Amino acid sequence: MAVLFQRVGVWLRFVRFSHTVFALPFAVASMAVAARDRYGWPGGRVFGLILLAMVGARTCAMAFNRIVDRRFDAANPRTALRHLPTGAMSLFEAWALCLAGGAVLVVAAALLNRPCFYLAPVALVLVCFYSLTKRFTDFTHVYLGVALGLAPIGAWLAVRGNFTFFPIRDGVLLVQQSAVLPLILAVAVVFWLVGFDIIYAIQDHAFDQAHGLHSLVVRWGVANALKASFLAHLVMWVALGVFGLLSRFRVAYLTGLVLILGCLVFEHWLARRRSLKWIDVAFFRLNAVISVVFLVVTVAEVVFPAFRWTQ
Repeated sequence: MAVLFQRVGVWLRFVRFSHTVFALPFAVASMAVAARDRYGWPGGRVFGLILLAMVGARTCAMAFNRIVDRRFDAANPRTALRHLPTGAMSLFEAWALCLAGGAVLVVAAALLNRPCFYLAPVALVLVCFYSLTKRFTDFTHVYLGVALGLAPIGAWLAVRGNFTFFPIRDGVLLVQQSAVLPLILAVAVVFWLVGFDIIYAIQDHAFDQAHGLHSLVVRWGVANALKASFLAHLVMWVALGVFGLLSRFRVAYLTGLVLILGCLVFEHWLARRRSLKWIDVAFFRLNAVISVVFLVVTVAEVVFPAFRWTQ
């Protein structure tokens, strides 16, 4: 049993399970808004299946990324100690994890509703395709953003079972129930990912350049890429503002927006120090704070109606 637990720990580290904190809060926030007529709770079954689908999709995508990049990882000093290059995990195990993650997503989607089930294979293709993009396009960061941007869209579909863009009741358009909301949230996630993935890619600027791999950092240089990253994060912040405005959120959400803006500004201040020592703070900790703050204030607005504009 101890050996099994030890192996599970290896698997979790292999797929960087801790990084689930990036996309998951946006999915849960979208779920809460989709179920706002029930104070954000769609039921234990739906909530559990959404979590399973998210974990399955991310496990599949991350394992696939490690598999297809294993030769580059072995050649890169920064990644040479990863599980596949060092033999800490076999290629068979990696493929097994990848396929198991995909199966978990498909099964969870099938148990949610038909639209989720039909779209699950499309989602798997999109989240895995990102891993190949650095071989042929400088805009690999955008593909990663789109892959993670599926999270709030999928969560909304899991709760509602459809996309209704113009819900009308008694002749009144209910913007707070419109499927426009998860789409705006997806846009925010895309630009958020583009921004911080550019920062993350700075670590491999020289390696990517030498091995013919693509990124906006390679294409534009570090200084210009950082400017693009900052612009992407501004768009992300504006999109979050529009999301809150259309959702008719008020005090808690506004407070969260201020905190998120502070984190973004601090992140870019760290990035401009041009030292790889800050990457753990700028990439992981600050962005984890951003996603968790967004989740907390969104759920607060949904659960406590007094925080919202009168409907």
